[in-house]
Amino acid sequence: MFWKKRQLPYETYRDQPLNTPLADLRFTVFDTEATGFAVGGHDRLIEIGAVHIEGFNVTDRTFQTFVDPGRDIPARITELTGITEKDVAGAPDALEAIDQFHAFAADNDNTAWAAHYMAFDMLVLKKELQRHKHSFREPLAIDTLDLIGCIAPSWDMRDLQHYALNFGTNIYDRHSALGDALTTAHLFVELLRYLEARGKTTLGDILDAVRTEGSTKALQ
Repeated sequence: MFWKKRQLPYETYRDQPLNTPLADLRFTVFDTEATGFAVGGHDRLIEIGAVHIEGFNVTDRTFQTFVDPGRDIPARITELTGITEKDVAGAPDALEAIDQFHAFAADNDNTAWAAHYMAFDMLVLKKELQRHKHSFREPLAIDTLDLIGCIAPSWDMRDLQHYALNFGTNIYDRHSALGDALTTAHLFVELLRYLEARGKTTLGDILDAVRTEGSTKALQ
């Protein structure tokens, strides 16, 4: 029997003219944690964190939820993230958690989403929704790795903390979804300022830059 995926009922971003100045844009910067990297197989989502950016300001509007993965959390993941079985006990399942995250993004009237190594985080969301026979309208999505690639082209892909240190931005709790979202948000703002100072002053300029770079296929 054929079935049609149900789409989450949120407009998580709004279309904006390509000549919109960077300072007028809004972004949801997010991060996920999972039980491992095999999210298309046996690994599952265990946390989502997000923060809202307006223009060049990281706001105090944040989102965080643990997620019940329906399986054990490997000891190495607990050691890395600090997330325990106790944290996810009674937490929402993946569909409910992703629904809550989309509601947060929709409430903030965003232009686009942003993340560090966006491909992985988007894959986590897509695979979890597929398991529940759901989908979502994909937003404009900008990867900090692509912005960094525009500034300093390199084949080398480094850890988030490495780039935050290089660009002198704040570092929050590592391998916590909200902590990494906050670290990414501050890095993202610094990258936008850096690019604006070099003549890339509008949404269209940034989209052209990341599409040209395309190192992580952040834009679908």
